[in-house]
Amino acid sequence: MNYRILPSAFLMLLLLTIAKITKAADFELYDLRCEKLVEPIGVDIRHPAFSWTVRQNPTDASFTQSAYQLLVATREDKLNPKDADVWNTGKVFSDRSNWINYSGPELKSDKKYYWKVLVWSGRAKTDAATAKPAIGTSFFQTGFMDKGDWKAKWIGLDTSFAWDSPDSTHSRLSARYFRKEINIKNKIKKATLFFTGLGLYKLYIDGRELGNQELSPIASDFTKEVYYNVFDVSKVLSNGKNAVGVVLGNGQFFSMRPGKPGAWKEGIPTILNFGYPKLLFQLEIEYENGKKESIISDASWKVTADGPVRSNNYYDGEVYDRDKEMPGWNTNSFDDSRWRSVDLTTAPGGVLNWQESPNMKIMTTIQPLNIKKQGESKYLVDMGQNMVGWVHLELKSGQQSPIVLRYGERLNDDGSLYTENLRSAHVTDSIYHVGDRNLDWRPSFVYHGFRYVEITGVADLKAEDLTGEVVYDNMKTIGSFTSSDSTLNQIYRAAWWTISGNYKGMPVDCPQRDERMGWLGDRSMNCYGESFLFDNYHLYAKWMDDIADAQDPNGSLPDIAPGFWPGFRTDNMTWPSSYLFVADMLYHQFGDKNILLKHYPGMKKWMAHMLTYISADSLVEKDNFGDWCMPPESLELIKSKDATRITPGGFIGASYYIRCLDMMSRFAGVTGKNADSLNFAALRSRMIIAINKKYFNKKEGYYANNTVTANLLALAFDIVPKSRRKDVAANIARVSAAKYNDHVSTGLIGDQWLMRGLTENGYADIAFKLATNTTYPSWGYMLKEGSTTIWELWNGNTANPAMNSGNHVMLLGDLLIWYYENLAGIKAVTPGFKQIEMRPLISNPLQFVNATYESPFGVIKSHWQKKGKEFTWVVEVPPNTTATIHVPAISRESIHFKGQHRLIGENAGYYIYEVGSGSYHINSVYQ
Repeated sequence: MNYRILPSAFLMLLLLTIAKITKAADFELYDLRCEKLVEPIGVDIRHPAFSWTVRQNPTDASFTQSAYQLLVATREDKLNPKDADVWNTGKVFSDRSNWINYSGPELKSDKKYYWKVLVWSGRAKTDAATAKPAIGTSFFQTGFMDKGDWKAKWIGLDTSFAWDSPDSTHSRLSARYFRKEINIKNKIKKATLFFTGLGLYKLYIDGRELGNQELSPIASDFTKEVYYNVFDVSKVLSNGKNAVGVVLGNGQFFSMRPGKPGAWKEGIPTILNFGYPKLLFQLEIEYENGKKESIISDASWKVTADGPVRSNNYYDGEVYDRDKEMPGWNTNSFDDSRWRSVDLTTAPGGVLNWQESPNMKIMTTIQPLNIKKQGESKYLVDMGQNMVGWVHLELKSGQQSPIVLRYGERLNDDGSLYTENLRSAHVTDSIYHVGDRNLDWRPSFVYHGFRYVEITGVADLKAEDLTGEVVYDNMKTIGSFTSSDSTLNQIYRAAWWTISGNYKGMPVDCPQRDERMGWLGDRSMNCYGESFLFDNYHLYAKWMDDIADAQDPNGSLPDIAPGFWPGFRTDNMTWPSSYLFVADMLYHQFGDKNILLKHYPGMKKWMAHMLTYISADSLVEKDNFGDWCMPPESLELIKSKDATRITPGGFIGASYYIRCLDMMSRFAGVTGKNADSLNFAALRSRMIIAINKKYFNKKEGYYANNTVTANLLALAFDIVPKSRRKDVAANIARVSAAKYNDHVSTGLIGDQWLMRGLTENGYADIAFKLATNTTYPSWGYMLKEGSTTIWELWNGNTANPAMNSGNHVMLLGDLLIWYYENLAGIKAVTPGFKQIEMRPLISNPLQFVNATYESPFGVIKSHWQKKGKEFTWVVEVPPNTTATIHVPAISRESIHFKGQHRLIGENAGYYIYEVGSGSYHINSVYQ
């Protein structure tokens, strides 16, 4: 050993350790991200984006970033300006801290890169030049940057067996079990596994499951895009023999409802079938001695379909036979001589891409509220919450066979399980040959939407015998909201459960029946409201790709993406317009300009396609679904029979095209396409003239047939002449009061603009009534009737069972946006909350609101209270941002403002202050 180098080596280690946590005197860095992920493995993007967050001392004044420097290196000890061997931006005088794209040399495949950011504070370049920077370090690892890096072969088992029934309406196909023994010859320096298993997989090395993901990989149109996962297995593999085991389930790859594409069976359309399950496995090993080795899926692997998972179908459930268990099948000690050789199969057809959106996982658990015995070995379990996932059973020996679990959202009047709203879905799990062995079981390849579980075949069931495991995409809850109104709080809680339950690698409409599809129309504004509760960036960025993959060469977009139900391409304006609305949300809420650059061509192509439907009135009046699920006049109806309640589809289509022109003009401006921006704006102006000519009743001041939805769209889309806005808003108020007794009268379309439309046009009192009503139709009515999630129909407890999902996001509309932007007063002025407007709506009976939102720059807090005429407000503004704070007060003198601030204006009973980051305590006397 060379003892002379020990001190310097020790010093280097110490400096590297300190570098990860170094902070300047008044701030520090945290939450360093690459592609908005912490230390991602598998990045196959050539110019990944970096971001970081600043934490400042709460007692300090506002923080402004003056400069940053990014370093990328092949080794952590090279992360300094002198030695960074990949990329060094130099000191950049900028306050940007999000979405800074890598622009160094081409990144190499399967390579670990270390990166560091140095951040300076100060108000001028001279300050930044002398200030001490805060430092943060992290890493990312690339995936396969070139498709030619794949050497593995697709393998599977392209046949069915006597116990399968793959072509029946309720298709049954057993899981496929694969194994391969590999030999590790030397000490491993780095080992990376690139893997996908379609439709769903469970992956093991030497009997130990790899990762904590569930129902992975996420689904896509497999003919267009196939996602692979990447694992660092450097510390998992051992010298000598290692057994790889894989189980493949069907997911949405092997059809749940097979048949001729576009045909219908049992009242629902058949689903695309992509073939029998298959996998792709490539292990890249780098040894300490410098040698490299690739171990791949090929003809040498073994497979059987005669294992314990006898059937798995998202709609119908999972069948498990314990007599077919194969102890040790995924370890070295197993004899696989009776297994067959795999088939070398054809590729699914889609481009292989790293799955940037995190997999689903068990995100939380709940225990049963109560258990009732309903007969010999039959129990009904109430989880107390409509949830999505499954039941994890842990039972002692001595049970009957089979144990059958049937799931449902509601009960019949006699207390039995209600299943009519599930349509053709059986949603039943069965466990055979339980015998005299303890049972520890959960399904592997299905999920259920349920509150109640009927369990038969159990001798004695207790609460501790089962757990509800809640499964959705691995994302953080980033928002919180409570108020003095219990109805608002209950709705918020129900919304959280509804949204999380329908995050399944894509936003689905419902989790329980024979549907579970990505309907575009459900999410145009809902995605915006959801983003206040969840860090849903990756889910929706991925869904944008699904929509793009589904676009026809002529520009047409479908109503569902991925397009598992062929034929749903009606070329209406409203549903496909979500392509633009989701892009707008990702830019507005998260500040991602890249999403606009990526999808601008596809969005422009769709707009051009829809323009081919222009009418003689110079409008695009294309609509198919209308104001879907607006509340009918009778509790037994699904659709209204009263024509005066139904907004004309032509007006809906025409107004939505105008709104899309507005978005496209903005998108074009942001992405530097100025000519396009002017053209879209000019066409919008012409169409506003045309729609007013055809649909505006100048005498009475309303649009179309004077429905709330028609007038809302005209106001929200800035179609109404400025001099007539008050007249149109007054008509909304008159119709709401006279015809609907200040209850909701809108469906999926109108709901998206309802709460903000009322509030911003002088009728915040009506908005508050709508939000807190508990009689039909209202969100509160759903809760009063016992729901713990949001229904598909306003009258979901009384109308046709086939249209009664008890867990559906679409009727939330813009309610959650209203919670945050209006009640709490947290709103982005510029993309990504760089500039924030804080203006709480207090002209209502609420006594307090306490809300937080974790923006890309950090936590924003708004906690206000009213006592008599005294208003108290605690505000937090995150570092590197500014905010305008609107304080309600009778006079400037009545305001006591703790924290640095500057008065910049007064408007409608609010005094407006400009502040930087920090905590603020405000007291005032208001009117």
